[in-house]
Amino acid sequence: MSKPKIAQKAPFVMEVTPGKYAWCSCGESNSQPYCDGSHKGSAFTPKIEEMTETKTVAWCGCKHSENGSFCDGSHAKL
Repeated sequence: MSKPKIAQKAPFVMEVTPGKYAWCSCGESNSQPYCDGSHKGSAFTPKIEEMTETKTVAWCGCKHSENGSFCDGSHAKL
């Protein structure tokens, strides 16, 4: 798998609390937008993001964002 699977063509918008989050970069996780280890054996690894405050985040759902874990609207071009 050289390209990530598109989990959904929209961001996962959710409120997060302070802590570390492992964003799924392969698109195969059953726990979207977070990693569940489904990437094992591939070139993909989760992207670890640390949140320092409670806030609403738009996690990339299409896995093609130029903004890493966060949506940049790339899903509109797929």
